[in-house]
Amino acid sequence: MKPETLFDESHCTQCACGEGLDFSLTFAFQPIVDVVNKSVYAYEALVRGPEGEGAMEILGRVNEKNRYAFDQICRVKAVKLAARLGMQALLSINFMPNAVYKAEYCIRTTLAAARTYNFDTSKIIFELTEGEDLSSVDHLVSIINAYKEMGFSTAIDDFGAGYSRYNIMMASPPDLLKLDMALVRNIHEEPNKQAVVAGIIAMMKMLGGYIVAEGVEVEEEYFWLRSQGISLFQGYLFAKPGFECLPEPYYPA
Repeated sequence: MKPETLFDESHCTQCACGEGLDFSLTFAFQPIVDVVNKSVYAYEALVRGPEGEGAMEILGRVNEKNRYAFDQICRVKAVKLAARLGMQALLSINFMPNAVYKAEYCIRTTLAAARTYNFDTSKIIFELTEGEDLSSVDHLVSIINAYKEMGFSTAIDDFGAGYSRYNIMMASPPDLLKLDMALVRNIHEEPNKQAVVAGIIAMMKMLGGYIVAEGVEVEEEYFWLRSQGISLFQGYLFAKPGFECLPEPYYPA
């Protein structure tokens, strides 16, 4: 291996764009399943503390000064752990748009980590959480376009959570759109939710992307969503997040 391809994790703990981190983190992985093929389509990397502390406790320590370092370290550690676990499915990593000042520069540590840990970058999905407010939609669109040009897949997480990104859907639609669990919960009993979700499904079909129904907890929710043609699912019905492991999913009959 050439010296320039070696990666030192300490390089991303302190940087010119912000301060380093004074806390440790790791990941749990939850499968996104393809129920048609009964296979794992991807695993989402969910941030955790080293003792299994929840995501909110870790995210509560992120601030304006350490946001860039946090975003970079999360990418590197997710790739490293996925490689160590022998992940064959896609790896879905959440990113913070407000921590990305220019996609081409901020992706460098991710690419270096992938080379070091021998992880195929074409297997990476970058997820934007819809609940994060942004000052510039143009900035987000530039990130999505740059990631697409680099061969990454993109996803909008928690769609319907409050900041509906229809302007982004028109400017640069993602490969995947993940329905927020608030839309999914008890959808088999709520006609208004069914109408909204049916419209979202039709929109993504016309845009050439795919829907992921996340937060599915009971079979009644699953069967209604499946009847609408959705084939990608995530939620406790299939598997709970596995702390530093890849849980085997359950597939409804």
